[in-house]
Amino acid sequence: MKIHTIGTGLFKLDGGAMFGVVPKSMWQKLNPPDANNMCTWAMRCLLIEDAGRLLLIDNGIGEKQDEKFRGHFHLHGDDTLEKSLRKLGFTSADVTDVFLTHLHFDHCGGSVQRRPDGALQVAFPNATYWSNEAHWDWAVTPNPREKASFLKENILPIQESGQLQFVDVAAGVPSRLASFREIIMADGHTEKMMVPVLDYKGRTLAFMADLLPSTGHIPLPYVMGYDTRPLVTMTEKEAVLRRAADENWVLLLEHDATHEACTVQHTDKGVRLAETLRLADL
Repeated sequence: MKIHTIGTGLFKLDGGAMFGVVPKSMWQKLNPPDANNMCTWAMRCLLIEDAGRLLLIDNGIGEKQDEKFRGHFHLHGDDTLEKSLRKLGFTSADVTDVFLTHLHFDHCGGSVQRRPDGALQVAFPNATYWSNEAHWDWAVTPNPREKASFLKENILPIQESGQLQFVDVAAGVPSRLASFREIIMADGHTEKMMVPVLDYKGRTLAFMADLLPSTGHIPLPYVMGYDTRPLVTMTEKEAVLRRAADENWVLLLEHDATHEACTVQHTDKGVRLAETLRLADL
């Protein structure tokens, strides 16, 4: 097995929204904001080469949105999904499976692209797309709070392509996703977000998605204002962080603009950051 981080660019979100009830005087030490209170975040994905398959976990915002939309989030940086794949010698046609932790636009927007004639089509023509039924239903009939994050143009073309499959965690990890040791379901950020866990080079890796966006979110009260059930997030995050500290997991960070990954440790203040690292260092 080989695992690579895939950069898809940077974007900005309001610092207060990213840290919820935590005062700016505290979170700005971790993520300094610009004059508009916006902080820079990564959209870092994961590519797994294993047993003849090429599995992509999440895929960023994509490039089909108009300039007005892109301006809201100040997309910047040199990386794109296609450029990052090409650096590794791959194209979108080589991807066999696309695993979507959840369907918010900054995690699944690259699933679908716009053709020159304006029509939408899946960006990975030979891939099976993986979600789960409960989250899919939640996304296609969104609540008012999350409606702006679940964009139909990112979601419905996947189903229309016939390439969509659902994970049933109760039945075990599907054979096509055998790279994963387990899939942790989390309901605090959104309904049935999936956090994949895998073994790699003698270590346990967890791709944390929005359960732990960055190292700055390790303390339990540091929960995003975007989360639909913040108290549930705290409980879920605590459980995973305890396991990670007990077993020396490597936590892969999707939104941390500086750090690809980290480990955590038990302290008298609770679980805290132990060290940051790069996947390539394993």
